[in-house]
Amino acid sequence: MQRIIETEKLPIKLWLDEIEEGAVQQAINLASLPFAFDHIALMPDAHVGYGMPIGGVMATRGVVIPNAVGVDIGCGMCAVKTNIRQEDMTDKNLKKLLSLIRGVVPLGFEHHKEKQDEALMPQGHDVEKLTVVRQQYMSAIKQIGTLGGGNHFIEIQRDNEGFVWIMIHSGSRNIGLKVAEFYNTKAKKLNALWHSAINPKFDLAFLPFETEGARDYYLEMKYCVDFAFANRLLMMTRIQDVFVSTMPETVFEPVINIAHNYAAWEKHYGEKVLVHRKGATSAKEGETGIIPGSQGTKSYIVEGLGNRESFMSCSHGAGRLMSRSSAKKNLNLEEEIAKLDKLGVIHAIRSQSDLEEAASAYKDITQVMAFQKDLVKIKTELSPMAVIKG
Repeated sequence: MQRIIETEKLPIKLWLDEIEEGAVQQAINLASLPFAFDHIALMPDAHVGYGMPIGGVMATRGVVIPNAVGVDIGCGMCAVKTNIRQEDMTDKNLKKLLSLIRGVVPLGFEHHKEKQDEALMPQGHDVEKLTVVRQQYMSAIKQIGTLGGGNHFIEIQRDNEGFVWIMIHSGSRNIGLKVAEFYNTKAKKLNALWHSAINPKFDLAFLPFETEGARDYYLEMKYCVDFAFANRLLMMTRIQDVFVSTMPETVFEPVINIAHNYAAWEKHYGEKVLVHRKGATSAKEGETGIIPGSQGTKSYIVEGLGNRESFMSCSHGAGRLMSRSSAKKNLNLEEEIAKLDKLGVIHAIRSQSDLEEAASAYKDITQVMAFQKDLVKIKTELSPMAVIKG
């Protein structure tokens, strides 16, 4: 931990030394909530979000806040190690793989033209009782196995021992957005009806678990978390098929998966509370996690240390240094392309609009990792070889 803000109703614990004023104000808003528990934690990748900072962790007593989970419910990471050696992965092989992957994984706003096998969808949920999921189900069955846009990516990487890895960052596509919007709107209406003392400008409308709305949201949120995992798993399966089609000797280790936008009931400081992680990853003792860098920088497979002060959490990535609009306006296209070309990375920077995902738009991942040495330990360091962006 780097410092603590102790001027508010609850302490705000920060695992970073510099943070934008807007993110601090959002953390102060969280600390003022009457149902917030013990303290607020900000991970080293924290920056301004909608209502709650991205990279924020908050526990609550008996209340769920849709905006403290966010709109891409269940967004997270998957990674798989292969037996392929870096020296066997030529540029020609890489480019062929990227072309084939683009053929089986729709990117950006694209989705499958035909609905996918229903068995690929999350199981064990009563969809008929999930209002938004039921409405979005037929759309979602065409979106499963698709990457999405923004900062979502597929990356082929190498570890320090020279083995090739596959990493995916993606979420719950449109179904998560619709669930988030529906229940945030419901919470705002109810908060106004109750004459809630919480300033509506905070964008932190809440639902107590005594209400049907909170219980419904929690069930739909869990479906979206499972859908996001199923989405990543299907992409990973199809990418693995591409590897085998070009390199039949490829063998894969088990999938590592971890989400970073969700809420979960956990026990902390002897009390059962609802932990909201918005752009933050669970880091329980011994738990394996994934912390990606930005395009062209290192990523990490980590092991959680179970630090109570962070509610057993860590960063979900490097964290933005610039907004998307600022990056497109202020970064130099030729310079960013040259940086990636020098590293030998087959990248996705082609035009000025692509600069919103340039490495310079993000914090230094090595500094982020240094700030959270008490939260996780690094198991594997990964370097990029080729990137597909949404």
